[in-house]
Amino acid sequence: MSTETARPDGALARLARFCHRRRRLVLLAWIAGVLVVAAAGFGLAADPDNDFSGGDSGSAKAQALMEKHFPEEQGDTLTLAVKADAGIDDPAVRQKVEQVVADLADSPVTGPVTSPYDDEQLVTEDRRIARTTIPLTDKEATKDDVKPLVTTVKDASGDGLLMGLGGDKAEKAETPKQGPAESVGVLAAAVILFISFGSLVAMGLPIVTALMAILGGIALMKIVGHVVPSPDFTVLVSALIGLGVGIDYALFIVTRYKEKLQNGESPEDATVGAITTAGRAVLFAGTTVVIALLGLVTMGQRLMTGVAVAASVTVLVTMVAAVTLLPAFLGFTGHRINSLRLPRRTARGDRDGTPAAERRTPAERWAGVVQRRPLVAAVLAVAGLLLLAAPAMSMRLSLPDASVQPRDRSSYTSYEIVSEGFGPGYGAPLIFAAEVDAAGGDLAPAVGAVGGTPGIAHVTQPRVSEDGEAATFMAFPETGYQDEKTADLVHELRDDVLPEAPGGEAVQVGGPNAGAIDFAEETGSRLPFMIAVVIVLSLVLLVALVRSVTIALQAAVMNLLSIGAAYGVLVAVVQWGWLGSALGFPTDMPITTWVPMMMFPVLFGLSMDYEVFLISRVREEYERTGDTRTAVTSGLARTAKVITAAAAIMIAVFTTSLLGHDVSVKQIGLGMAVAVFIDATIVRMVLVPAVMELCGNTNWWMPGRRAPETTSPPPAEVGEEAKV
Repeated sequence: MSTETARPDGALARLARFCHRRRRLVLLAWIAGVLVVAAAGFGLAADPDNDFSGGDSGSAKAQALMEKHFPEEQGDTLTLAVKADAGIDDPAVRQKVEQVVADLADSPVTGPVTSPYDDEQLVTEDRRIARTTIPLTDKEATKDDVKPLVTTVKDASGDGLLMGLGGDKAEKAETPKQGPAESVGVLAAAVILFISFGSLVAMGLPIVTALMAILGGIALMKIVGHVVPSPDFTVLVSALIGLGVGIDYALFIVTRYKEKLQNGESPEDATVGAITTAGRAVLFAGTTVVIALLGLVTMGQRLMTGVAVAASVTVLVTMVAAVTLLPAFLGFTGHRINSLRLPRRTARGDRDGTPAAERRTPAERWAGVVQRRPLVAAVLAVAGLLLLAAPAMSMRLSLPDASVQPRDRSSYTSYEIVSEGFGPGYGAPLIFAAEVDAAGGDLAPAVGAVGGTPGIAHVTQPRVSEDGEAATFMAFPETGYQDEKTADLVHELRDDVLPEAPGGEAVQVGGPNAGAIDFAEETGSRLPFMIAVVIVLSLVLLVALVRSVTIALQAAVMNLLSIGAAYGVLVAVVQWGWLGSALGFPTDMPITTWVPMMMFPVLFGLSMDYEVFLISRVREEYERTGDTRTAVTSGLARTAKVITAAAAIMIAVFTTSLLGHDVSVKQIGLGMAVAVFIDATIVRMVLVPAVMELCGNTNWWMPGRRAPETTSPPPAEVGEEAKV
């Protein structure tokens, strides 16, 4: 069917032909490259960096003062909490507690441990609850180093004695690995692909392509971590994103390849045609995701820049695999793409004798329903999205601590015991620091003012550093780490209490509570700017692809609506607790600070993916027919199946995060799954056809360009995004 003169030309066409004809070379190069990068990346991986402090906030200044003048106090610590029904002075209890303290002190990664029996301030008045701090002298202590300490404490509990070991290192040590979550996602994607393609061979190509790309991308990401550090959750988030887009991109190309084979083209011409059409759309879509991710750089936060770069690397590798590795695989399969088929039922039209050309698909019939009442459909869809988005107005941001961990964790047990005996604020004290003159600083007025502030449970006496240039003291709030009253207290201390105390204006408020509050507020203040940058850059790219300002603006508004709805659902589930326990969240909690910041660019980019594949088909149909209604109906019908399959794969991959143990990763997985579901249903199936029907020929408006003729031009090749 395809002649030499009709063959597509250009860089993508030449690349596709090369990869198809030199498929063995391309496959071997990919295998060798992935193995080399994997060996280097996993063997020389950069250590994760989870320190979100920094910048010009009060907590960052306090931390800098502590690191400079109190270096001996910098380092991780663990908290041993003890609760005894018979009291800690019971002989049997005392024997167990002292043995645990000795075992903890004997560890090669810990320093001297003060027994609660040697310090009355470590024991409650009723002598039922006690605590003590275990310093970690080894800053490089790993989960494997700390895990035995957690086990020692848990094993000693029982017979009326309850003990827990808290602290960041202990929390991480007892957090299980992600486990089979990604495997479940791959299995779910395989089932969806098998149902969609009806062939084991066609099913396997997107899976294998995506897995090879993700392996190489994550390994490369670990190497990049030496230059741009990122937190430990980056691998999980990048794997979720890479797996979703990698399978989807390959799905789009394989679908177009199968269509071209059905049109009678040779395997080579079908491969070239698929890459120059769907492959071009993949490159545009992937570039949009990368641009959106790099929007995180505008937040000005070092670690989020690391997340943006790392995730972008993974997406870039999946894009390269889609247009190089996949054509090589298609060269091996040829016409065998439909091998090992799933038995299909006879179509209804075939049974009743209706000609194929006259049969209307469910998507076409649905588009007709929406287009007959476009205003009603658009109003109902927007109202529904705004209703879902409403809870987002009450979103609170924080970082997770022991209080939101599963109830069977030793870290939660420690938090619960300390909160009961000493108050919830003892788990994360406020740390005050100030520079003083050579004669030493008199912080007594500041200490007195802080201690007299409602909401403060206890204040320690100030201490001067060995160099005599700084002083510090601590205050314990009456409320916990996640309590909104704690944030109000920090603001009151900074804005009202300290400025009015003699010398208090020089005192900086830091510590875990203040650091989390500053990070959340800094994120909230910069988020609008990041959103604006991502939207503008994505609009420029989409206008270049679809050659329409109107459609690009429609896409931006619709994407904002779907992301806002996802934010609202996330708040309702995580923060309000609606179905939270059923979805694996131990308790109601604020949204993790970096989650909405990470969700927006990822979801905006992924939403643009579906926009690209849908609108490019609508555009080509419009150029062929000159009729917007027909173009929308036909474009929706031609893309409904593949977009539905792609969205189902994304949802399956993202929801597998709920099988894991990291509450923050659970949040981002849930939020992205909800957003993709909304985008593929309400937005693509209702809003897009309704709004395009309302806009008519205005859909194709472009400054300085005359409106397209309404008469039908020469037929374009079906699915030819290369002309868009």
